[in-house]
Amino acid sequence: MTEFTTRPEILGTFGVVTSTHWIASAVGMAILEKGGNAFDAAVATGFVLQIVEPHLCGPGGDMPAVFYSKKNDKVEVICAQGPAPAGATIEHYTSEGLTLIPGDGLLATVIPGAFDGWMLMLRDYGTMSIREVLEPAIYYAENGHPVLARVSATIKGLAGFFEKEWPTSYATWLPGGAAPEPQANFRNPVLAETWKRIIAEAEAKTGRENQIEAARDAFYRGFVAEAIDKYVSTTAVMDASGARHKGVLNADDMANWSATIEAPQTYDYHDWTVAKTPAWGQGPVLLQSLALLKGFDLSTMDPTGPDFVHVVVEAMKLAYADREVYYGDPEFAQIPTEYLLSEGYNAERRKLITKEASLELRPGRVPGYDNQFDLTMAMLAQVSGKGAVYEPTMSHLTEKRGDTVHIDVIDRWGNMVSTTPSGGWLQSSPIVPGLGFALNSRAQMFWLKPGLPTSLAPGKRPRTTLTPSLALHQGRPTLVFGTPGGDQQDQWQLPFFLRYVHYKKNLQAAIDMPLFHTTHFPGSFYPRTSEPGNIMVESNIGAEVLDELRRRGHQVTVADPWSVGRLTAARRDADGLMRAAATPRLMQAYAVGR
Repeated sequence: MTEFTTRPEILGTFGVVTSTHWIASAVGMAILEKGGNAFDAAVATGFVLQIVEPHLCGPGGDMPAVFYSKKNDKVEVICAQGPAPAGATIEHYTSEGLTLIPGDGLLATVIPGAFDGWMLMLRDYGTMSIREVLEPAIYYAENGHPVLARVSATIKGLAGFFEKEWPTSYATWLPGGAAPEPQANFRNPVLAETWKRIIAEAEAKTGRENQIEAARDAFYRGFVAEAIDKYVSTTAVMDASGARHKGVLNADDMANWSATIEAPQTYDYHDWTVAKTPAWGQGPVLLQSLALLKGFDLSTMDPTGPDFVHVVVEAMKLAYADREVYYGDPEFAQIPTEYLLSEGYNAERRKLITKEASLELRPGRVPGYDNQFDLTMAMLAQVSGKGAVYEPTMSHLTEKRGDTVHIDVIDRWGNMVSTTPSGGWLQSSPIVPGLGFALNSRAQMFWLKPGLPTSLAPGKRPRTTLTPSLALHQGRPTLVFGTPGGDQQDQWQLPFFLRYVHYKKNLQAAIDMPLFHTTHFPGSFYPRTSEPGNIMVESNIGAEVLDELRRRGHQVTVADPWSVGRLTAARRDADGLMRAAATPRLMQAYAVGR
C-alpha cells in the first residue's frame, strides 16, 4: 500500500516548479511551457513572489542561488547578497547610540542585491527577455492578487505604526486608510510602473543581453538608485531602537556593486554530495552537521523517534556554535571551513554528543583562532539571554517580523535551480517614494564589536541565514531543496535530507514528517538572544517522544501540528523523470509539473 501523503509527489518529464506560493509556482511553470529554461522560470517566479508574499521578500532584498547549468556542466552559486554601504562603520553606528543594529529602518539596510542577482541569472543562464520575465509580476502588481491572511494580519498589526512613523508604507499598504482583508484583491500600481519604466529603458537598447544590462543600469545607476539616495539621505525614520535614524546607503554604493558567481562549498555524505553557499551564508552548518552525523548509524533509528531527534539536534547545536565564531565574509576574514569539515575535527566533536541534552554553547577551538574564539564568546555572554526573537515563518511567532521565500526548478534539459530570496519585507523599512518597494534590513546580521568575521565594515557581506541546497547523487546533480525560516532553514532541511537519504521516503513523505528545531544558540536577528537547551517540536510526533526528549534534558516547546517549516524540493532521476513536492504547512506552497 502506498504511504499516505498530504499531497502527491508530482511526477513528470517536461519540468517541475515548486515554491512557497501557488501563484508563483504556476507562473514558473508557464515560463517553462513558453520554452523558457529553469533559470528563466526561477527569475519570473522570484519577481512574482515579491508581489504575492510582500511580507517575506521584496525588490529591495537579497538572493542566493545554488544551481546546475547543463551547458556549463557544473554546480555554481550566485551571491546576490549586497554588502554594507561605504558609510556603514562601527564608529558611525555607535555614535548614533546603538549597541546592536536594529532589525528594521534605514540603518539596517545594505545594498539591495536581489535585482542584480536575477539579472545576472537571466543574462548568463536564461534565454528570455527582461519583458518576458517581468510581465507576470507587473500583471499581479497592476491588476491585483488575493491577499494572504498572513499579509493582512501583518499590515493590520502595523497600521498605527505606519500611519505615525512610516507614512509612505501607510499609503502603499493601507490605501484609502484601510488594511486589505484576507483574499481581497490588492494592487501595487507604483511598483508596476517602476518595472514598466525599467523595461522601457531596457528596450531602448537592441539585443537581449544589452537590454538586461540597461535594466541593471536603470536600477543601480539610474532612476531607482537616485530615488533611494534622495530618500535615505533626507529622511530619519523610527526603528526598533526606539529612535529615528537616517540611513547611510547612497547612489555611489549601488553604482559600484554587482552580484557575483562563485564556487559552492560541498561535503560528501555517503553517496551524496551536498552543495551550499560559502560561509558568507549559514549553509556550511548543514555540511558540518552531516560531518558530525556521519559517525552515527541513523538508518537504524526511527526517523520520528527520540534517538533521531536528539542526535540531530545535538549535532546542530555544535555546528551552529561554530557558525557564531567562525563564519563571515571570506573576503574580509580567513574562514577555516575545510578544518571545520575535516574528519579529525569532527571525530573529536562527535564525542560531545551524549545521551543528555547540552545546555552550553560549545564551539570548537580551531588552531590559530584563539583570540577570535575568546572575543566572540565574551561578546555573546553579554548579549544572549531569554526571550529569543527569530525570523519566523510559523503562526506561533509574531506576525510583525519578516521571513523568506524559496524556489526550486528543474527543466527538461536538466538545468536545476535552488534559490532563497528574502529581505525588503513590507515591515523591514519604509516604502521608497515613487518606487513602490522597501529596502532590506540585512545589516542586523552584523555585530558592532570590532575584530570578528561578522563585525560591521563597509563593503562586507552580512553573514546571511539564506541557504538554498543542491545535492548530487553519485556525482550527478539530482536534488534541489530549501525552506524559508531564518536560523531554522538548515535545521529543517537537515532532517528532511536525512529522512530522504536514509529511509527512502519520497519527497512529499519526507516533507510531511513532523519537524523540529532548536533555539539554543544566539539568533541572527535583532535582538540576537538565545534559549539554551530549547527545542520546538510539532506535537504530532507523539507524546511519548516528547516525554523522552524532556527526560534527556531538552527544554521542549510543543508546536501545533503542521506549523513548523516551509520546505519545497525537486529531483531529477538519471532517466529524466522529475519529481517535486511542497509542504502543506501554512497552505501556501505548491509544486507544479508535468
